[in-house]
Amino acid sequence: MRMKARAALVASLAPVLLIGAVGCTTAGGSATGRSPDPKGPATTPAAPGSTGAPGSTGTPGTSATPRTGSALEKGALEQGDLVGYQISAQGKNPNAPDGQPRADKKACQPLADVMGDKPDPAARETVNRGVGSQTQLGLAISASVSSYAENDAKQLMTRLKAAVAACGAGFNATVQKQTGSYREVKAADYRTGADDSVSWTVVAAAQGVSAHVHLVLVRQGSTIVRLMALNVADAQRKGDVPHDLTDKQIQKIKQNIR
Repeated sequence: MRMKARAALVASLAPVLLIGAVGCTTAGGSATGRSPDPKGPATTPAAPGSTGAPGSTGTPGTSATPRTGSALEKGALEQGDLVGYQISAQGKNPNAPDGQPRADKKACQPLADVMGDKPDPAARETVNRGVGSQTQLGLAISASVSSYAENDAKQLMTRLKAAVAACGAGFNATVQKQTGSYREVKAADYRTGADDSVSWTVVAAAQGVSAHVHLVLVRQGSTIVRLMALNVADAQRKGDVPHDLTDKQIQKIKQNIR
């Protein structure tokens, strides 16, 4: 119960909108029998024949997040892509506010935007996924892929790198009258096999609770991958975005998006 309460508090961290995991993972699943969804608890059951059960490795094409729809949807992570992770296409936490946050410092607006519904307003389409680790206690990751004009995608990466360098002292951001603070913004060394990437860590705080968040933004052509990780079992414990998850997401983009 304390873990669920802590996760609910983390979900209220405005404007960390996409992370609202409930419960925590163990090697055998969560306290509720399911791995957490960083965008909120599931509201609908898995489709018949799906492989969404905790501990299942899944089979692509018969999962709870089938490869249908747009190229971007096909390029997003789905259940069965990686052993040891529960991947959900359910919507974000219903209690989280909508929209793009506004930073109190102009130089930090790109970092505030990343915490919103999409990486920034120039995104043409965004597909979100919630990922829960079944091997690292409490690790929850919000993953998204977004389509851009290639020049817009390149400019976003440039703005993010400049913002990380300029905003080490932190900033505040507000969405729907909810304000969160972001302190200790620090660049992180995170290597990927994509065209470009930027990574940083931050301590997010709102309503008396704080959490360490690790963010990775990756550009592959005109596609932007956004990954945000935290530990919902212990908000003060640092949770890093796993490299195998990033590598798999980049691989799927290369295979499905031209």
